[in-house]
Parts: sequence; structure tokens; C-alpha cells
Amino acid sequence: MNENVTQQRINNAAWAACDTFRGVLDATQYKDYILVMLFLKYISDVWNDHHAAFERQFAGDERKVATRLSRERFPLPKGAGFYDLYDKRSADNIGELINQALEAIEDANRAKLDGVFRNIDFNSESNLGQVKDRNRRLKLLLEDFNKPELDLSPSRVTDDIIGETYIYLISRFASDAGKKAGEFYTPQSLSKLLAKLAQPKPGDTIFDPACGSGSLLIEAATEVGSNDYALYGQEVNGATWALARMNMFMHANDAATIEWGNTLTNPTLLENDRLKQFDVVVANPPFSLDKWGAEDAASDKHGRFWRGVPPKSKGDYAFISHMIETAKPQSGRVAVIVPHGVLFRSAAEGRIRKALIEENILDAVIGLPANLFTTTGIPVAILVFDRSREAGGAKENRRDVLFIDASRDFTAAKAQNVLDEAHIAKILETYAARAETERYSHLATLEEIAGNDYNLNIPRYVDTFEPDEQIDVASVQREIEQIETELVDVRARMRGYLEELGLNA
Repeated sequence: MNENVTQQRINNAAWAACDTFRGVLDATQYKDYILVMLFLKYISDVWNDHHAAFERQFAGDERKVATRLSRERFPLPKGAGFYDLYDKRSADNIGELINQALEAIEDANRAKLDGVFRNIDFNSESNLGQVKDRNRRLKLLLEDFNKPELDLSPSRVTDDIIGETYIYLISRFASDAGKKAGEFYTPQSLSKLLAKLAQPKPGDTIFDPACGSGSLLIEAATEVGSNDYALYGQEVNGATWALARMNMFMHANDAATIEWGNTLTNPTLLENDRLKQFDVVVANPPFSLDKWGAEDAASDKHGRFWRGVPPKSKGDYAFISHMIETAKPQSGRVAVIVPHGVLFRSAAEGRIRKALIEENILDAVIGLPANLFTTTGIPVAILVFDRSREAGGAKENRRDVLFIDASRDFTAAKAQNVLDEAHIAKILETYAARAETERYSHLATLEEIAGNDYNLNIPRYVDTFEPDEQIDVASVQREIEQIETELVDVRARMRGYLEELGLNA
């Protein structure tokens, strides 16, 4: 990589390109235009860089050059590259030309890019304004991405740099999008913690049933420490699904399988018409989703809700049930972010929770601070399930649940609280050792949990009460007497000053 190229410079240049849309669209809309343009710029720079290298290698033999280019990750049709569009940036129909270029690229890369650009329209009047304003904005966008800082040629930058820029932009969009950000982004510190708790290892299959833009899957892949893994995801929102697909490509995870559809009502990752099962399942699903599909759950052909049907207005246990059923029996691991109500709500949820505890697959309950999300200020928890604890698994003799209260460990930031490396390390060390620490963690037996009527509310198990510091009354009295003596002296000096100034009453 060129020594003058830094992650920060590329991030800043990419973020500056968003200025064209601020005040015109909200972040949930303009993110798609920016990220698609970044992807187009990336594959165009890679194509041009390799084209030039092949020209040098084969000394102008166009047949050999063409043969090598046909084997590229993303063959680029003639006239459809970023620089072709940049040269036409002043055209009256530039939005239409961009759409045509993306369609041509999708057609030339059908196996990888089928449908990825279907939800983006660079010629949209409702989003980008009437012709004159739209053309001006698109011209500025093309000029911003043509800046030298955004030369993404592989001879200049690495895939890691490009992938991190994509993640950086998504995180900034989430910050700007506020409550709408939950549709596509999990804060990176939470993704990192969840991935580490799930403990993916080489050879594992990793699944996220509500994958958003795919950042949690990328974090889990990073945790493996090698390229020996397989990623799978499903996402209900079409535009967000497209972002996840591009995210995989920007991180060189071309083989990732990301499906578009509703995980709860139409799971599409199947084998022989049965749910595909995975080594690791991670997710930050929508909290307490209403109208999730309860009306058809009792007759679910995959049998996911045999422990009970969650209430129709709260889909938390629907996602949890799906995740456990898609984890491999006797070995699969599940880590999921949930609202605290999941720990103690009664009725149908209480019955499902009791069944899960009696199955002996709940491994840990971890309480986290409030205000970690841009979408909500409520505190959340992580549930870790380990199917190796069930009968026949390697840990079938483990019959306890670790409770961790990490709700007070965070760094306060302007927009939201953050889990720092030290906070994450403390949770992971406690979890690995299954250690009991006063006012922080407790290892509860299943009998103890049953005695609490299967309520998992963390304060029932981790007492965080800190008694008030004892007051030394005699010492406080001495301090008061000292202050009174000093006050008498100050008053006397003040009277003296007033007499000198002739201001004595």
C-alpha cells in the first residue's frame, strides 16, 4: 500500500461525498447511493488496475488480455465502468446512464450480483429531485468519487482498507439515521463482543438470521482467524440485503450466501427441505417485533416452535427458537442480543424460557449498559446457548448458568455509550473462567433458577448493591468547627477593609 494512503484519509474522502445529499435525503436513503457508488468505484479501479497489468504482461496481445479479464471477479462490460460515467457526468440523462451501467454490470455478473441493484434508482425524481437538481447532484457525486484519495486500485490499497471504509460508512449512516438504524447496523463493539462469545473456529459454518448489512457476520469471520469458514445470512429488507451482499464482496467473502426473505415466515436456508443447521448462529434481531407471524407458527412445517408459540406482539422468542433450531444438535452455539423483557416476561414467553432452561442449553446471561444503540436507549442483554450441553454433547454435565452484570461498565460518549476493549475483555475473561465476582457475576445452578420460577432477571442473581460509606460523625463535627473558626476570622478582616475604605455602616 502507498505510504501516503491511510484508512482515515479514505474514510474522510468517502464521508465527504455524502455532503451532496445531506439536507435532501435522510441517511437511510442516501446511504444506498453512496455505498453503491463506492462499490462501482471499487470494481472499476480493480478492473482498470488489472487491465493495465495484463497489457504490460502480454505486450499488447489483446486476445490474451481479454481472456485474463474474462476471469476477473467482476467482469466489467464496455462503457459501464465508473470512469465511463465520470466522462459523461454532465449529460442531461446521467441518472439513466448510471442505471443502465449498473444493469449491465449485474447482467455480466448474474451469479454474484443478481438483484443487488434492483432497489436503487439514480434517476428517481422523488429521491433526487427534478432533472436539473438531480443532474447536478449526480455530477457532484461522480466528481467526489473521482478524487485521488478514492483511488481504490489494488496496487494502491488493500481489501482490508476498502472493507473497513464500507463498515465505517455504514456506522456513520447509522449514527445519522437514529432510530431507523436498527434495520441495518449493530454497533461494532457489540458485534465484536457477540462474535467472541460465539467462539467461531476454523471450519465452522456461521449464520445470522437477521443479518442487516452483514457487519456482524464479518466480525464473526474475523474472529475465526483464517479463511476457513462459511458465512450465511438472511435479511428481510431488500435494500439492506443488497448492502449485505456488497459488504461481503468488499471484504472478499464472495462465497457468502445471503438470502433475501423473512426468516420467521419463510426461512430459505434449507437442505432437503429442512432447516440447514450451523456451527455458530449469531444475531441482533428486531426487538419485540409485532406481527411476526404467530398466526401460522403452531403449524410451522419446520417445527421451530415446539416449546410454545411466542405472543404475536413480541417476536423475541420466535427469533431465539429459530436460532436454536438452526444450531447443530449437541455442538452448535448461539449468541443473541435481546431486550431485558425476554428474561422475565411471563405467560407464553415464561413457558418457553422454562423449557430452554430445563433443556440445559442456556450457558450465560450477560447484562449490558443502556444507550449502546442509536435506535433505543434501553439496556440490553446477551443470551448464550450451547447445544453441546444437551444430552450426548461434550458438556452435558454442565448444569449451571453464568450471570454477568456488565451494565455499569462503559465509556460515555456524546451520542451513545460504548463498550471499550477493557470492558469487552472483562466480560470475556469472566465468561471463559465462569468466575464468580462480587457485584459482577454469579454462577447459578439450574435448581436455583427453578427456585426463582425460571425468572432470569439479572438482579435476582447478581447483587450490585453497594452500602453507603459510613460517616465519621466526630470528624465531620471537627470540620464544621474549623470552618466556623475560619469564617469568624474572614468576617473580622472584612470589617477592617470596610473601615479603611470609609464604608463602615
